[in-house]
Amino acid sequence: MYLKFILTLAVSFLIFLTGPGLPIKLELVPTANARSLSKVFRQINPAVVVIVTKEHGHSGLKPGETAKKGGLGSGVVVSKDGLIMTASHVVQVADAVSVHFLDGRSVSARVVGTAMQADVALLKLETVPDNLVVAELGNSDTMAIGDEVFVVGAPYGIDHTLTVGFLSGRRRPIGICNQLVPIEFLQTDAAINLGNSGGPMFSWDGKVIGIVSHILSQSGGSEGLGFAISINSAKELLLNQKSFWIGLETYLVSGPLAKALNVPQEAGLLIQRVADNSPAREMGLEPSMIPVKIGRERILIGGDIVLEVQGVRISTKIEDVCQIRDTMGGLHQGGSLEIKVLRGGKILTLSTTR
Repeated sequence: MYLKFILTLAVSFLIFLTGPGLPIKLELVPTANARSLSKVFRQINPAVVVIVTKEHGHSGLKPGETAKKGGLGSGVVVSKDGLIMTASHVVQVADAVSVHFLDGRSVSARVVGTAMQADVALLKLETVPDNLVVAELGNSDTMAIGDEVFVVGAPYGIDHTLTVGFLSGRRRPIGICNQLVPIEFLQTDAAINLGNSGGPMFSWDGKVIGIVSHILSQSGGSEGLGFAISINSAKELLLNQKSFWIGLETYLVSGPLAKALNVPQEAGLLIQRVADNSPAREMGLEPSMIPVKIGRERILIGGDIVLEVQGVRISTKIEDVCQIRDTMGGLHQGGSLEIKVLRGGKILTLSTTR
C-alpha cells in the first residue's frame, strides 16, 4: 500500500507540473559510457572491412561440372601497407578476394598467410587506398574476464554493425598435441552471427584484442557463445612467424573408404578444393570433381590423395597426427614444400616454393 501511495503521489506531481491533459515527456540522456563508445566506434569503424570471396563449387552439380560461389566475412586493417586480418575459413580456398571499405571503395586482395589451427589469416591489398585507416592492435593478455568488449562486422551482410558484450572466458583448445605456438580463444556474449567471421573484437578503448572465429549454437544464430582468436596469438602466427598459405581443402580418408579408393597406406588426405593462384595450384595438385554422399556427409572424389607432407606420412595414429599438425603448423613463407600424392594409381612427388 505504501509503494502504491508513493507512485500515485509521483504521477500526481508530474500532472501538476505539466498541466492536465498534456503529454508527459521523459528525455533519456545517454550515459557517459555510451557517449564514449559512440566516439570510439566512429574512430575505428573505417578500419573495419567486409570480405567478399569467390571460389569453385561442386555441391549439387553433375560430375565434372563446376560453378562459382560466393563467401562473406569481415576483417580489419592492421598496417599502413595494406595488411588485413580475417578468419582463415573465410579465405582458405578462395579464388578471388575483394575487400570493401566503409567509404564504398572496393580493392582486390590476395592471401599471404593462414594459420588454420587458430582460424586466422592475413590478406594483402593489391593496391593501397589513400588515407587508409589502421586499427591499433592491443595486448589481449591484459584483458580480464568481465571486461566490456565490442565487435564490429557484417552479420548476414549488414556491414559495420556494432554489438556489445563482456569477455566471458579465456579458452585454449583441448587437444592431445602440443601446440608449437600457444593458441588462446577469447569467449564473449556479444552477438556474433554469419558474416562476423574475421571481424575485430575491440577493448573499450578501441584496440583490437581478438579476431572473430566461430560461435557455438544449436539454432544457427547467436546464443551468447562467441569466440575470437586472441590478438596476441594472431600476431605471433601471422606477423612474427609469417605462417604459410597453401590454398587447399582436404578430407581425411581411412578404413574401408581408403581401401575403396586404393590408398596404399592406412590413410590419406583426399583433396576437395584448390584455390586459384595458390601454391597448391602452382604445384599441380588436382582437386576432386565428383560429388558423392557417404552416410550423412557429402564429399568430392576423383582428385589427388595426399600420402605425405614434407616426408611425414598421413596416418590416424595419434603420434603421426600430431607430427603432421606440427609440420603443417610450422610451414612459413620462403623455402620449399614437398607433397607426395596418389593420382590415377600412380604415386607422384610434387613441390613448390612458398
